[in-house]
Amino acid sequence: MGTEAPEALARLAGERVDHRFKGLPPDADGLTVGELAAQRRNLFTDGFTTPVLALSAERLEHNLALMETYATRHGLAFAPHGKTSMAPQLFRRQTDRGAWGITLAVPHQVRVARAFGVRRIFLANELVDPAALRWTAAQLDADPGFRFVCYVDSVRGVELVDAALRGAGRPLDVVVELAAGDGARTGVRTEAECAAVADAVAAAPTLRLVGVAGYEGEVPRADPERVRAWLRRLTGLAVDLDKAGRFADTEEIVVSAGGSAWFDAVADVFAELPGLSVPVLKLLRSGAYVSHDDGHYRKLTPFNRVPAEGALEPAFRLWTQVVSRPSPDQAFVNAGKRDAAYDLDLPFAQVVRRDGTERPATGVSVTALSDQHAWLRTSAEADLEVGDWVGLGLSHPCTSFDKWPLIPLAEADGTVVDYIRTFF
Repeated sequence: MGTEAPEALARLAGERVDHRFKGLPPDADGLTVGELAAQRRNLFTDGFTTPVLALSAERLEHNLALMETYATRHGLAFAPHGKTSMAPQLFRRQTDRGAWGITLAVPHQVRVARAFGVRRIFLANELVDPAALRWTAAQLDADPGFRFVCYVDSVRGVELVDAALRGAGRPLDVVVELAAGDGARTGVRTEAECAAVADAVAAAPTLRLVGVAGYEGEVPRADPERVRAWLRRLTGLAVDLDKAGRFADTEEIVVSAGGSAWFDAVADVFAELPGLSVPVLKLLRSGAYVSHDDGHYRKLTPFNRVPAEGALEPAFRLWTQVVSRPSPDQAFVNAGKRDAAYDLDLPFAQVVRRDGTERPATGVSVTALSDQHAWLRTSAEADLEVGDWVGLGLSHPCTSFDKWPLIPLAEADGTVVDYIRTFF
């Protein structure tokens, strides 16, 4: 991250606590975030209101360290996907942990990252909006140290980018996106079409072709064999374009893939890539690891297949409170769709706190969410009363971070040591 990052991050600590931030102690209004953090309040006893989402300080640090080690061990550069958290404080911790840069998905996210000094951005998406392109070009011209790479997947898209950037200074670095298969998301469907897109880039003075990329998570009916077969198509495309002289204007060829479910396959196949005409940046983009989860990615993480490499730890817990116990088999807590991810799985009841004591949420399960309530089913063994705090695990980090603009970072005993600001 750039030299302006510390100053921008310091300004976050100067932001005033007020009604914009859910779950924070009402008596903290008017304090700066930094002043509140310095008080090291306890999440459970010092005035935080439910619902409140907390991020585990210890588990966050574990996950950051584990993926740094994994990328280094496998010879991968790492540009974690910032759309997961949209938290510049976490971007900084990721780059401090050796990340090459940050991956993003849309122009707004790029603006956030640039405001906090991110110097290398991989936009894992097509970019054809003229205003966003001109803004990006101005950033490149103003900062010689800024590196920006984005997808192209059509001749028409190349033409639109070229038209928008006429008169700009530095050319825009692009990679051809290879689709993960018929019916998958964006990307060029065939190698012949990839060559046509590469020809269009070569004919556009405002663009420079620097590599190939794609997203293996979109492979239809994904399994290890299908994913590896598609990844070999991607690396084969890089080899073929290099043989054809398509990368003559770059000092480094970018080959990029890697969501949070198949990065072991990416590591294996990228290790097979033969030497090309210039050095290769093998760029992994997994993002959900930073908080991991208790559902979707807990089931899909590659570390389940390679346990000797370590294990990620779910770092989120949504603390709620029982507000109604209308029958022996039913209870309601005060968090719902406004507070918890629900696009992939419902939350998971994990622990109950009462009078300072925490125990497993035995016999308690979440069956539905309303806007502001979670519906709980309780069996005969469930010991649950109105007023109890219930800690919920969440599934899908990308739709958990976005509901909370300021997230307490708490140690295992509940001491809140910092607050993570998000920008969605």
